[in-house]
Amino acid sequence: MGGMTATTGRTSPAPARRVLLAAPRGYCAGVDRAVIAVEKALEQYGAPVYVRKEIVHNKYVVQTLEKKGAIFVDETAEVPEGSIVIFSAHGVAPVVHEEARERKLATIDATCPLVTKVHKEAVRFAKDDYDILLIGHEGHEEVIGTSGEAPEHITLVDGPGDVADVKVRDESKVVWLSQTTLSVDETMETVDALKQRFPLLVSPPSDDICYATQNRQTAVKKMGAEADLVIVVGSKNSSNSVRLVEVALGAGARDAHLVDFAEEIDEAWLEGVSTVGVTSGASVPDVLVQGVLEWLDQRGYQDVELVTAAEESITFSLPKELRRDLRAEAKAAAEG
Repeated sequence: MGGMTATTGRTSPAPARRVLLAAPRGYCAGVDRAVIAVEKALEQYGAPVYVRKEIVHNKYVVQTLEKKGAIFVDETAEVPEGSIVIFSAHGVAPVVHEEARERKLATIDATCPLVTKVHKEAVRFAKDDYDILLIGHEGHEEVIGTSGEAPEHITLVDGPGDVADVKVRDESKVVWLSQTTLSVDETMETVDALKQRFPLLVSPPSDDICYATQNRQTAVKKMGAEADLVIVVGSKNSSNSVRLVEVALGAGARDAHLVDFAEEIDEAWLEGVSTVGVTSGASVPDVLVQGVLEWLDQRGYQDVELVTAAEESITFSLPKELRRDLRAEAKAAAEG
């Protein structure tokens, strides 16, 4: 009874603990397609199936596929001759396809179709003898793959700070392209700086930053201003996941952290926190987000509100090599 009086008489009740859950979050169509491609290849051809680089940048996904019999390698040369190799969602340069042919490897290309679109733009503009300014992060697999399509025409621009050093042959024949997983705002900042230097700069026919990257950033912006803490589920080598942390802080979140698993959350982050925003990068399965929600639930953050920025319905068909073999098997089974 005394406790009740104390509660009702209190002038400032403890703020309710709640979670803002971003939608959309997690798997995009390109990642879904790439992961299913590895699973189907293992079913169709049996283990081992080799994958060049991480199929997508997520520790849990890679570990799960390894348990099923996928072998991840850094270079095509590590794949035994005559084996099956899958190229990751980030895309590869033409020289990698050539290496695979030389080693008589059966290839399954799981490059995201939105990355392939950028590759095709690079080839087309190079053919028309443009200087191509590729906005992206040095060393990222996607950037290496795109640059490899037209190395003599492409200059990497890693953010607005690089713009002053860019050199081109003809200022009337310059185009910008970009890595698909960047921060939308920072990319446009770089583009604006490039346009000031090169007023005749041509833009790609359609925005290169993929729909999923943009939607996930928009959702984080919507919740960032209200969240004391934002937890982004994703791996440190995932460009789009790292960007979500930056976007959250830019949108007004007091604190933001990237974690692969719930157990990586530090309880000290919750000090004085009433609202936690939760999202995940485009290569993250939702089981990892559910783990974070359960972890928060056990610590009193039980009220979960959805923050919706867009509805996503895009899907991509499986790589053509895999579709062909699955069709042949289905036909044989039907005839048998």
